[in-house]
Amino acid sequence: MKRKDATSLGEALKGVAGRLKKVNLDAFGLIRERWEEVVDPVVKGKCEPAFVKDGVLVVYVPSGAYAERLRQDETVLLREMATLGPHAPTGIRAVVR
Repeated sequence: MKRKDATSLGEALKGVAGRLKKVNLDAFGLIRERWEEVVDPVVKGKCEPAFVKDGVLVVYVPSGAYAERLRQDETVLLREMATLGPHAPTGIRAVVR
């Protein structure tokens, strides 16, 4: 490996590590369980909770239509997930994949 490659790799790893510090892995298992209970079966079958970052649940969706559906259901979903107390997400963000 060339020195320049090592520097680039080091910079990339620092960036990833910095982003991971903001991801809450502890609460994610609880959130996934609650997701399975409260989300409409059609949405649940197509949308996947990915991670929680800064209190926001990031959900992978297959299209803009599902992203819009999550935006419409966000208030209800957050209210249902509030039972998780301090682990409850404070927002939902859909990411089309």
